[in-house]
Amino acid sequence: VQLQASGGGLVQAGGSLRLSCAASGLNFRLYTMKWYRQVPGQERELVASIAGNFGTNITDYADFVKGRFTISRDNVRRTVYLQMTSLEPEDTAVYYCNTKLARDFWGQGTLVTVSS
Repeated sequence: VQLQASGGGLVQAGGSLRLSCAASGLNFRLYTMKWYRQVPGQERELVASIAGNFGTNITDYADFVKGRFTISRDNVRRTVYLQMTSLEPEDTAVYYCNTKLARDFWGQGTLVTVSS
């Protein structure tokens, strides 16, 4: 299983970014996909998740991103997205995509920096 995240960058507060995570080596549509983020010196925290097809793509969000971030998936492209709007400096972090089969698999992380 390989996960390749992209789309991070520098944005001003109030701006938007869309992260992408391309997956390979698994039957993508079956698995829950998640986005986490981590600030140096802090624990990695769950941002959003989207269930696989058997879970009818149910989404869930951390309270601190509800109403601002949207997770979605394209099962044909085997890609999960995180649309981030109304970004705040507190959203600055490295964002990781994740899925779990017998164990957790992680993408390499993509840095999002929000300037005030």
